[in-house]
Amino acid sequence: MNTDPPADGTPTAPPAATRPRRPAPDPQPAEATLRHLLERTLADPAAAPLLVLLEGEAGRGRSTLATRLCADLPVPARTRPDALGGPPPTGPLLLLAEDVHRAAAADADALRALLAAPPPGLACVLTYRPEELPEPGLPLGPATDYPAALTVVRHVLGPLTVADVRRRAAAALGPDHGPPGLAAHLHRAAGGNAQVVADLLGPATAASTAAALTAGTDPAPPPRLCALVLRRTAALSAGHRAVVHAAAVLDGPATAADLTGTAGLTPAEARTALLAALRTAALQDLGDGRYGFGVPLAAAALRAHLPGPDREDLHRRAARVLARRQPVPWERVAAHRLACGDLRGWLPAVEHAARRHIDDGGLERAVGLLESALATGPVPEHARSRLATLLARAAVMGLRSDRTVEVLRHIVADPGVAPAVRGEIRLDLGLLLCNQMGRCVEGLRELEHSVGELQGQPVLLARAMSALAMPYWPGGSLAENTAWIERAVTVAEQADDPVVRAAVAANRASVLLSTGDPGAWPLVDALPRESGLVAARQQAARGLCNAADAAVWLGHYERSRALLGEGVALAARSGASYAEHTGRACTLVLDWASGRWAGLAARAGALVDEAGAMPYIASDARMVLGLLALARGSWADTAVHLTGPDTIDLDGGPVPLSATISGALVRLALARDDLPAAAAEAATAWQRMRAKGVWAWAAELAPWAVEATARSGAVAAAREMTAEFAAGLEGRDAPSAEAALHWTRGALAEAVGDAAGAARHHGAAARLYAALPRPYHAALTGTAAARCTLAAGGPAEAAVAALAENARRFEALGATWDAACTRAELRGRRPAEERRTPGRPGYGDLLSPRETEVAQLAAGGMTNREIAAALHLSPRTVEQHVARAMQKTGAQSRQQLAPGPEAAD
Repeated sequence: MNTDPPADGTPTAPPAATRPRRPAPDPQPAEATLRHLLERTLADPAAAPLLVLLEGEAGRGRSTLATRLCADLPVPARTRPDALGGPPPTGPLLLLAEDVHRAAAADADALRALLAAPPPGLACVLTYRPEELPEPGLPLGPATDYPAALTVVRHVLGPLTVADVRRRAAAALGPDHGPPGLAAHLHRAAGGNAQVVADLLGPATAASTAAALTAGTDPAPPPRLCALVLRRTAALSAGHRAVVHAAAVLDGPATAADLTGTAGLTPAEARTALLAALRTAALQDLGDGRYGFGVPLAAAALRAHLPGPDREDLHRRAARVLARRQPVPWERVAAHRLACGDLRGWLPAVEHAARRHIDDGGLERAVGLLESALATGPVPEHARSRLATLLARAAVMGLRSDRTVEVLRHIVADPGVAPAVRGEIRLDLGLLLCNQMGRCVEGLRELEHSVGELQGQPVLLARAMSALAMPYWPGGSLAENTAWIERAVTVAEQADDPVVRAAVAANRASVLLSTGDPGAWPLVDALPRESGLVAARQQAARGLCNAADAAVWLGHYERSRALLGEGVALAARSGASYAEHTGRACTLVLDWASGRWAGLAARAGALVDEAGAMPYIASDARMVLGLLALARGSWADTAVHLTGPDTIDLDGGPVPLSATISGALVRLALARDDLPAAAAEAATAWQRMRAKGVWAWAAELAPWAVEATARSGAVAAAREMTAEFAAGLEGRDAPSAEAALHWTRGALAEAVGDAAGAARHHGAAARLYAALPRPYHAALTGTAAARCTLAAGGPAEAAVAALAENARRFEALGATWDAACTRAELRGRRPAEERRTPGRPGYGDLLSPRETEVAQLAAGGMTNREIAAALHLSPRTVEQHVARAMQKTGAQSRQQLAPGPEAAD
């Protein structure tokens, strides 16, 4: 849950789309069509002659394609037109002439002569680089002519697609070849050039390429590309090279005017130089009046070979040229000023660029730029304070790493920083620690400290107080949270700032809604979704996503889904990336609670993978994975997802997540018949709930905690816990907790031997859960109600039917363990006439229903003893089932036990 974003600034739009590199070619035949044309021509001695022109810039793969086209044809390819000699050939003839842009005069003459009067059955394939033709568009020079009898097909090889590059990267680096954006980054850097991609992914360079791309930097230009760009530049006269050097320093599509100013040439000189560079292919026409390198890495290759003083002059002129644009591309100006050593001009450009990114929605880019600036050499104190303040504001709304935290910590520890500035930076540091980093004990300490430093600054003071009001975090009781929000409301009214009012209103709605106060809904409805201030809309997006999260824990699933749709969309539009992420995480919890489990594990896993170096922001996703694994009986995975590396600290993490995870851990210990561990976890978790006092959040904990406490012999404590839970829900609008209260009372009654009372309470819980709807919990409590009904001597037929129906519901959800346990209960409760006749049926190579159940649980990591307890079997019987299942499926270990075809029961 997001406690508060920055007081101003917002993200809105991504960078402009990349411009096309050149006009789109004419529609081209597919490779299979070219092959078919060649085969048809060579199969018929009287066929009309065929000319295939394979056109492609350097590195596009012309030779590779030509080799594939001409391989294994019925006529072997000849490669020298002057070797034909004598009278015109008869019969099928295949001629392959590569790189005709470099053809000697005699070879070009021979080709022209052959094509001027082509014999029947001739198939000729010519390859060439269009950028190196002596006469543009004429592969065989000015005398190129194609007679009417000749069929001419032109195939232009374009760049690789991102999908092509992804396949090649996977082949070179393995299926797990880096972050999701690696292929797209490689595609951009190489310009889709097949040869450059191949060179970057070669055996000697693949590892360094992957490392650079993973770090977000471009790989080093490969030697072949360096040689090509340097050779083409060297072919120009010294006076003409300046425009190519200017393009290398500008490092992107540039107008003729940009090149002119950066090169330091007059317009006439620059025009002459640009024409010469285009003729030699040192530069390319990229379309839309812009020029540059077809392969972006070529610019880096050329820059590396420029003498330092010349390169600095080019950067200085480039900065002046770009600073005259409207709007000014400040990030590029800053880079050029830094490159030429103009530190006085660099820092203002960095600040302008960061503010522009924040206003335009590029929070991540702003933070990266500011982090880099603050870490680059000595920065004057006045500039450092301004940049650090900007960094803190942007980081709170974005998704940042430990690097940002360390930069901000270093600044607040500096005694030379003004107290007011330190307080503002400390405020955002505290928010960053709580929200993105999960270090809320530290974060709350920073927030409390900032309150003392922000006296006299009501806007910032209100933000700090409203953040301290959020009950989502441990460390303060609900009464303390309420006091903080009341103080924040008073200060915000005095501040008369619409953005701060929106921030405080969002937090006030979250405080009330988290506790199940019905008065929160009008506050949610009043959030400024349509404000003219981007920062106020960010606060509204945050408030909507937080409200959706609170509604999930209360059990208002339809309202939560509607708020999520609105909040995530608004967060995306306003650039509130952290709020957008919390909304996506909340969707996972909502889908788990409401029984939308199809594909849920894959989506949760994807969110965990996206978190990367910031594992804390995937806490909801890890919790969902653990809960799903528990329902499947994958207990080893359950422990990893709920208590393994990168999971939250239950004492310092979000209270509702800690309570839910503890409930799952108590249930797991009960299933393993480890009562001491179950009771200990229950006692610790209950103490955390008691300290916070938001009893609506005990819904996922209370039934299991009370059961564990009562079964361990502490019945009086279990009764006290149940009463405390009930008292905390009085007057609260918390449908999920109301259902859980009945379940808790049922668990207590069952533990003390009151089967009839347990059946009544479990049945009430099942009906309430079904109405929410919460199908998994409805099935759990419905199964418990049926079990207790049978134990109390109630109507057996209806109870057995309920067990059968709930087993089907568990199976439909994918709750393998629960389904197996319920079927085991059902087998022991069926009336005698419904039981199978004595004698074990033969299933052949098919798994029996019991073997299937055992195999699924064994593959999930359960031991034979645990499976035996779950299915009411003996460990010896389980051992036999596992052995037969491994034999039938060919599994070499329990983990490989993927059940084969199952026989009908």
